[in-house]
Amino acid sequence: MKNYLSELLTDVAEEQASVQALEKQAKDKQLESLLDKVNLAKQENAAMPLSRHPHDDREPEPIDELQIAPVKTRKSRAAGQTHTKSVNRESFQAMFFEVAGLTVAVPLIELGGIHHIEKTNTLMGKPKWYKGVMVHREQNINVVDTALWVMPEKCNQELLDSIKYQYVIMLNDSDWGLAAEHLVDTVTLQHDDVKWLDNPAKRKWLAGLVKDKMCALLDVDSLIELLENGVNINHD
Repeated sequence: MKNYLSELLTDVAEEQASVQALEKQAKDKQLESLLDKVNLAKQENAAMPLSRHPHDDREPEPIDELQIAPVKTRKSRAAGQTHTKSVNRESFQAMFFEVAGLTVAVPLIELGGIHHIEKTNTLMGKPKWYKGVMVHREQNINVVDTALWVMPEKCNQELLDSIKYQYVIMLNDSDWGLAAEHLVDTVTLQHDDVKWLDNPAKRKWLAGLVKDKMCALLDVDSLIELLENGVNINHD
C-alpha cells in the first residue's frame, strides 16, 4: 500500500508544479505589461519622475483510550478556534493509525475521540464505503469503511475479507468516525515534516503528506464535508 501513497505523492507534485508554472507565466505577463507602461511614460515625458504602482502483519501496541484522553482535542477547545489548514503554521501533535497496511495521520486537535468498534447497523441507499450506524452511549455514529473510502480501486474481496477493524476514530465533534485496524503512535510534527498541499482543490481531504512516514495527513473539516455529501476520495 506504500506504492499507493507514492503514486499519490507523484500526482500531488505534478499538480503543484503545473500550478506554479501557470502562476509564473501570469506574473511574467504582468511584469511585461508594467514595463511597457513605464517605457511609454518615459517616452511621453522624460522629465517627469516615475511614481510606483500602488499594487506594485505486525500487531502494533494498541493505544489505550486513557492515554489519549489528557491530550487537548477539538472538543476540549472553544469551537472554531483551530482549523486543520492552520495547523501547518506551528508544531502540532498527530495520531497515526493503520488500515489495510496504509498509515494515516490525523491532527490530535481535530480528533473527537476513539472508540472500540461495536456492531453497526447498515442503512439502505448508502454508499459502499458507509459501514453503518454504531450506537455508543446514546450517540449514533456514522462509521466509514476507511479502506473502501480511501482506495476503492484497491479493495478487492480478498483484501476486504482480511481487514479486521478494531477502532473508530471520531472526526471533530461530528457524528462521523473512520474505522481503523491498529493505533500506531502519537508524534509531534513540525511544519517541515509535512509536504503541504498548496492547491488542495482536487483532494480536499488531504492536508499533506508526512515525509518520513510517507502517509496521508487528513484535513478533517474538508473530509467531513465530503462525507456529508456522500462522496468518496474520487468524489464518486
